[in-house]
Formats: sequence, structure tokens, C-alpha cells
Amino acid sequence: MGSRGLGLSLACCLLLAFACGLVLGRVPRGQQEQQEQEGTREPPMDHAERVTVLRAAHQLAQPSTTEPGSKAARVLQPRGPVSAIHLLRGSREKGDRGDRGLQGKYGKTGSVGARGHTGPKGQKGSMGAPGDRCKNHYAAFSVGRKKPLHSNDYYQTVILDTEFVNLYSHFNMFTGKFYCYVPGIYFFSLNVHTWNQKETYLHIMKNAEEVVILYAQVSDRSIMQSQSLMLELRDQDEVWVRLFKGERENAIFSDEFDTYITFSGYLVKPANEP
Repeated sequence: MGSRGLGLSLACCLLLAFACGLVLGRVPRGQQEQQEQEGTREPPMDHAERVTVLRAAHQLAQPSTTEPGSKAARVLQPRGPVSAIHLLRGSREKGDRGDRGLQGKYGKTGSVGARGHTGPKGQKGSMGAPGDRCKNHYAAFSVGRKKPLHSNDYYQTVILDTEFVNLYSHFNMFTGKFYCYVPGIYFFSLNVHTWNQKETYLHIMKNAEEVVILYAQVSDRSIMQSQSLMLELRDQDEVWVRLFKGERENAIFSDEFDTYITFSGYLVKPANEP
């Protein structure tokens, strides 16, 4: 057989192998899925591989100038059954794993899930550090006078000479005034003994302001007279008793044996309490 006949025979073998590969490559769907799971099925040929096989068969069909029986002719002769799939894929090997791709975009936020079950109760915590000591605010005084006092040409501060209660010395015995160191609401009371045939005319003062008056008209007999009130005081406010000046004969009675004149006051509610 000539070289042309040898080429035609080899081309026919390739075409026949290609056709058989296409027919045999189609397997039932169930078997195909089983092969895919086991990883034993060969992947089908794509269009480019088919074109390559046809071109190889066409080249083999062309007349050859190689002498029959030569080394080149023996190389072209197939050894055993030839498959188009084996011709193209016989030397393929699994390639290296490619680089990891870029991270895709985040998907949309899903809906809020259902509320979970209540967890178990935790353990009791340790005792905290002790707090600051509670600050108690107090203010109170009660003082008196054992000497009588007559009016003069000017206003006089009634100086008290007897101390009954003077908490924290908020009442100054030298000036005769109560000084506010704890702002808040205070209660004050003044008690005096009038002098017969003389007028009694005094004021309870807040700083330089006349707040209330204690007054008794001239009478043939002396009596006890009193006045009381509540005041809201700020820090460093002063409360004291003033005797009116001597436009008219004005006096308050007392003696060394008994205390007829008293002035008292105490804190009712501090300003910093709700």
C-alpha cells in the first residue's frame, strides 16, 4: 500500500474514533450523575478540541513524501487502537491551584431574627465600696436678756446676754445677730415683757429690712408680748431684733433674777433637700 493509502487509512481511523467517542460519551443521566460524584467520568470535548481532531485527520489524509518503511513512516503508523480523545488528552495533567479571588460585595442585611430565650440568672455580685457619710444639716439657737432696755435717740440692736442653746455658735452673742450658714427655711420667735406706762416698739430684722413688728401700747400694767414668723434665708443672711428710736418713750422690762426677753430660731428645711 502506498503512502497515500496509508494516510487515508489513518484518517479514517481518526474519524471513526472521533465518532465513536461522541456516541460513547453520551451516557444515561443517572449514570452520568453517578460518574460525576465518583469523579471518574472524562469531561466532554468542546468545539475547539473537535476542530483540532478534524484538522489532524485532514493532514493525515494528504499525500506523504515519506518513503514507505522509513523511520518517519513508522512513527506515523498507529500502535494499537487510536481514540481522538486520547490523542488530545493523553498527556494532560492537573494544573496548580489558582490564586484566591477578591472578596465579593456584601449581601443585603437580613431581617431581624426572633428574640432568644431568657438566659439563666447570673451570680450575685460583690459588695460595693461604702458611700459617703450622710451629711445632716442643723441650725438652732435660743438666747435671752436679763437687763431692761430703754429707747434712745437712735435705733438699738437688742443684745442678748443669756445663752440657752447656740448650735455651732451661729448666733453671735457679741453682735446680737443670727448668721445663716445653712440656707433654707427657718422659724423665729420673739418674746418680751412690756413696761407699764411705756410703749413697746420693736422689729425683727432680716439684714437691713424690717420684716415684722412687735408692738404694745402704753398701759397701766405690764404684760408678756410675742411675735413669730418663718423666713427663707440664704447664706450669710442676718436676723436680729431692733428697738425703735426714742421719738416716744419706748422700753422693754427685765431683771437680774428672771429672764423676760427671749429670742429663738431653728432650721425647718435645708434648701438642698428636695
